[in-house]
Amino acid sequence: MKTTNYRLQTEIENLTPTSQRAWFESYIREVLESDKPYYAKADYIGLSFQELQNKIDYIASDIKELQQLKKKLTDAKQIAQEVTASVLQEYGIDRLDGTAISSLTITPAKEKENDRLEIVDEDALIQLGYAKVTVDKEAVMEAMKTLETMNEIDPYVVVFAEKETIPAKLKINPRRGSVNNQASELLKIVENQAA
Repeated sequence: MKTTNYRLQTEIENLTPTSQRAWFESYIREVLESDKPYYAKADYIGLSFQELQNKIDYIASDIKELQQLKKKLTDAKQIAQEVTASVLQEYGIDRLDGTAISSLTITPAKEKENDRLEIVDEDALIQLGYAKVTVDKEAVMEAMKTLETMNEIDPYVVVFAEKETIPAKLKINPRRGSVNNQASELLKIVENQAA
């Protein structure tokens, strides 16, 4: 992962829903109004977003690996605790005092009882009222799309039309077969020219 952030990338990373967007808008205008060629401006903006996406992908990958490692270590710790307790019990040790730690003790083995329900006659239980019925809203919405089924459903529902405005977003279209190292080097050159 690249450790150097470029100014635009840093500004993007510091944006929050409550932060001042005006300053960021001003910086984007400054980039667009600079005397640099249009392709250099596009590369600077696009590569900054790509570097940010690379960082997001890298972090997501690390999180996945760390979760797997955590599970592996947790399982290994559990096995090691059980084996160590077993060996200590073989030697008749139920407590071992230490200097850096207070002591090692063995928790006794115990049995845990869990209730498991197996239904023998499902229909009889439903007749007795032990059932749950809910409306399938997705099926109702799908049925409302056809005139035939809409007429039978219409008296029982009210449909509200809600509008959601999704703001315009910048889409970065990378070159096919481009190498990240070349992009990083180009971004450094553009960043130095903009400074």
